[in-house]
Amino acid sequence: MKQERIAVEFAGISMKTPVMGASGTFGFGIEYSDFLDIDTIGAIISKGITPLPRAGNDGVRVAETPSGMLNCIGLENPGVDAFKRDILPQLSRHDTPLIVNISAGTAEEYGELASKLNVDGVAALEVNISCPNVKEGGIVFGTRPEAAADVTRHVKDASHKPVIVKLSPNVTDITVMAKAVEAAGADAISLINTLTGMAVDIHTWKPLLGNITGGLSGPAVKPVALRMVWQTARAVQIPVLGVGGIASWQDAVEFMLAGASAVAVGAYNFVNPKAVAEIAAGMDQYCEEKGIGHISDIIGKIND
Repeated sequence: MKQERIAVEFAGISMKTPVMGASGTFGFGIEYSDFLDIDTIGAIISKGITPLPRAGNDGVRVAETPSGMLNCIGLENPGVDAFKRDILPQLSRHDTPLIVNISAGTAEEYGELASKLNVDGVAALEVNISCPNVKEGGIVFGTRPEAAADVTRHVKDASHKPVIVKLSPNVTDITVMAKAVEAAGADAISLINTLTGMAVDIHTWKPLLGNITGGLSGPAVKPVALRMVWQTARAVQIPVLGVGGIASWQDAVEFMLAGASAVAVGAYNFVNPKAVAEIAAGMDQYCEEKGIGHISDIIGKIND
């Protein structure tokens, strides 16, 4: 593989490839070290970190769906202090950028969390705004432009790191949200987060998931994700990270043609734990066969 042909810079982060492991599906990266050399991948986006430890939701948390999966894990994680003490030192031994995904219940908590992560070994923050705002009765930050912008400002004010805001697809117009967080200072946008869905057990007549609803991911969401990346890349000046249903190098190329500057692989890691590396290799081969000098040359070049 001709590494320099697919090495990229995303939101000021130098990466060996444009392919990352997406939050919530890649653990802290080290869990995949038996399957691939994590020093050779683009970046690791950690599972969501919150101010305090969380045990996650009760009941069934994962359900398979046609071409995808539902999950309602509930942000199970050790909390930011344990992450910094126990996990970050292990990750810091690797030569791969670590992007820490963060979640909180108020804009102020997001800022406090971001401040705690102004440490060596953290390359950037991915801000998960698909969380309920506890001050406003559970309204999700990611469905209101003003709330999304407020979170972004608090994180930017507190952080010395690049700030990537992960947008929810559960909105009427994704470009309104994208413009709001860009105006608030976001360095990049990540999309999409999961679509809200549910499943029913026809034998018990009850919702299958313990939380009733969950996040839909996997190949089923790819057309929606691709459309939103295309719309957003045209609407903002900051780079876009394409996420949602990527299961092959062809999918990744589609996202970059639609305007993504980099991509992240999510649910497909559960099918093929080598996916992040294999997709990058396929993109490099594509460049060679097409005579493309550098993978960034295809960004936004869709002929529409």
